[in-house]
Amino acid sequence: SAIYLFLRKVCILMVLWAMVHLSSPGQGLRALRRTTGGRRGSGLTGQDANGVPLRRSKRGWMWNQFFLLEEYTGTDKQYVGKLHSDSDRGDGSVKYVLTGEGAGTLFKIDEKSGDIHATKRLDREEKAFYILHAKAVNRFTNEALEGESEFIIKIHDINDNEPRFTKDPYMARVPEMSDIGTSVIQVTATDADDATYGNSAKVVYSILEGQPYFSVDPETGLIKTALPGMDREVKENYQVVIQAKDMAGQMGGLSGTTTVSITLSDVNDNPPRFTKTLYEFRVPESIEVGSAVGVIRAMDADIGQNAEMDYRIIGSDGPGMFEITTNRSTQEGVILLRKPLDYERKRQYSLRVQVENVHINPRFYSKGPFRDEATIKIIVEDVDEPPVFERASYVVEVKEDAPKNTAIGSVSASDPDDKNSLVRYTIDRRTDMDRVFNIHAGNGSVFILRELDREENAWHNITVIATEFTNPRQISRVPVYVRVLDVNDNAPTFATNYETFVCENAKANQVIQTVGATDPDAPLGGHRFFFNLAQEAAGKANFSVHDNKNNTASILTRRNSYSTLQKSVHHVPVVISDGEFPMQSSTNTLTIRVCTCDRKGNMKACNAEALTARAGLSTGALVAILLCVIILLMIVVLFAALRRQRKKEPLIISKEDVRDNVVSYNDEGGGEEDTQAFDIGTLRNPEAIEESKQRRDIVPEAFYPPIRRPVLPPTRDNNGDVRDFINQRLQDNDSDPTAPPYDSLATYAYEGNGSVAESLSSLESVTTESDQDYNYLSEWGPRFKKLADLYGGDDSDRDS
Repeated sequence: SAIYLFLRKVCILMVLWAMVHLSSPGQGLRALRRTTGGRRGSGLTGQDANGVPLRRSKRGWMWNQFFLLEEYTGTDKQYVGKLHSDSDRGDGSVKYVLTGEGAGTLFKIDEKSGDIHATKRLDREEKAFYILHAKAVNRFTNEALEGESEFIIKIHDINDNEPRFTKDPYMARVPEMSDIGTSVIQVTATDADDATYGNSAKVVYSILEGQPYFSVDPETGLIKTALPGMDREVKENYQVVIQAKDMAGQMGGLSGTTTVSITLSDVNDNPPRFTKTLYEFRVPESIEVGSAVGVIRAMDADIGQNAEMDYRIIGSDGPGMFEITTNRSTQEGVILLRKPLDYERKRQYSLRVQVENVHINPRFYSKGPFRDEATIKIIVEDVDEPPVFERASYVVEVKEDAPKNTAIGSVSASDPDDKNSLVRYTIDRRTDMDRVFNIHAGNGSVFILRELDREENAWHNITVIATEFTNPRQISRVPVYVRVLDVNDNAPTFATNYETFVCENAKANQVIQTVGATDPDAPLGGHRFFFNLAQEAAGKANFSVHDNKNNTASILTRRNSYSTLQKSVHHVPVVISDGEFPMQSSTNTLTIRVCTCDRKGNMKACNAEALTARAGLSTGALVAILLCVIILLMIVVLFAALRRQRKKEPLIISKEDVRDNVVSYNDEGGGEEDTQAFDIGTLRNPEAIEESKQRRDIVPEAFYPPIRRPVLPPTRDNNGDVRDFINQRLQDNDSDPTAPPYDSLATYAYEGNGSVAESLSSLESVTTESDQDYNYLSEWGPRFKKLADLYGGDDSDRDS
């Protein structure tokens, strides 16, 4: 193909050369040639069909290509080619102008000679050709001598690029045990050189590493297996190095390499195998149904779904006792218990188990059966089991009139173990809170401790506990249902509280009431009641009783009229008997009121006694009403006492807090000479305050007037007048039950010594005016005359 391309290019060049020479004979080889604009051709070349002479027309710029070698390394500028016009007479009047891609930078033209040179080294892989435009103009007038023409400068390729693979590394998988020639992966290398010119881009593949397992196609790069029977279980991963070389692999060509990581994928070529032929497991007989007895596992060299396997039991001496399932995450066989174990019944089981692959490849049938078998021995271990009752539950019956300590039934339990321990029986008292039943600890006989009453409780559900003597922690429970059978021990009574009246104008043998009966007993054949009038009332009865034979009776009048004035209420004793054995009977009194009725028999009015009876106020209701009245009276009395209590609280003015009340004791001071009256140090001495204080937030019942004690004269040694005064005031205030609370502020103003006028305070005055003498006021001078007139007279004067 390279020789073909070379010959093709030579032919094209020869055709272009011939065209140039035929169009302009004698002018030599020129890259570009154009006839002058003013010249004619060389003469007539013939005539057309009409006899018109044919003339040769002017030619324009002729097409051509310049070829330039890439990666030029010479010192001189690389010569590209030459432009020439027929108008150029060599006198320098023609100027050649070059424009287009790279003109003036990559390519420069000598404007006088038309020579074109490349100024830089060019890379075909960067740009394969350049399109340029050339024209010839008059240097002096700048007029175009030739029209603009286009030409191409094409870069000739050289082998300056090595092949490059599209990936590095490649990842591939191929099944193990593949046949020779199985395709694995195709690698591809590209060469940036020109594939149409020479062998620079002709790539050949070869394998550098990976023999003898793999091979590669030299032209396509397809990697194939080269060795049969490659086993993943022996070696799984392979590293293959592939080389790509251009120049068709010849000497001097450039090359590149890549790595291909090939993994052998698994196929099911290995059967599962048990590690042992006999497995042994020991399990206690108390293990629960559904629990795992043991776990077995077969080994398979394959992986993934090729290693999936199924387990199954193919033989057992205990059918249905066990089953085996497969754990898909671990590929283990789990043996499960399906029926309870009993050491005393069977102590050992033998199973035959088979394992087989789920997904079998028919290609590898020849490697043998993909299954295996093993034997499993399961040994049952003895466990101390609790006693076992003969029944899951017991039902016993007893008549309700059975006497105490009567045995009503028995339960039985035994130890299932070989030692056959004795069993002790007890009753779970949480199921017999009233202790109605008891059980014999040795033989399990159940008897009653109290009399039974079917009408109170027809069924008793108790639980009996069986305990081993040798191991009290081993216990079992069984329910015992006690049914109390009925005995005719209750007499029938009225079915309801009847309210019956008879009209004053009633006729004889008139039905005024139909009564029924009820009985808490429950005979098997149903109730049968008999109604009769009591014998003591049969002779003087105003009413009669008629048994309707259907467990009801009719009350009939025995005379034509009744009078409320003579008797407003009648009491009829009715005897009701049942038909059971022993027969029970009772006398029930029916109260009949006499009322005034209209012609149709509708009641119009009854007397007061009848209305009271109709209201149905029982003794209990009257007692309840009386209690309510008493409670109301007590509430009223308590309220009045509270109101009275509030009136005795003189210090509580309002509902607001009274702790900020201020009590002021105003005493006059001693004047200017009193220098020892107030000692502030004494006020700050905490020892002067007494510890014991009475409560002042409760007003006492009795009023006690405060006791005022005389104040002792102070001494100048210890300034004790203020201290004594404060102590005395504190004592007076503590003993005063009407004093304000603790947190009230009390002001003690003390009058000192030395005042000429002494004290005018009336705090220490006597309480009655008769004991006070005001005659001394007349001795105080004219200023107190008015006061002496008011208070200095005799009592007789004041009275008048």
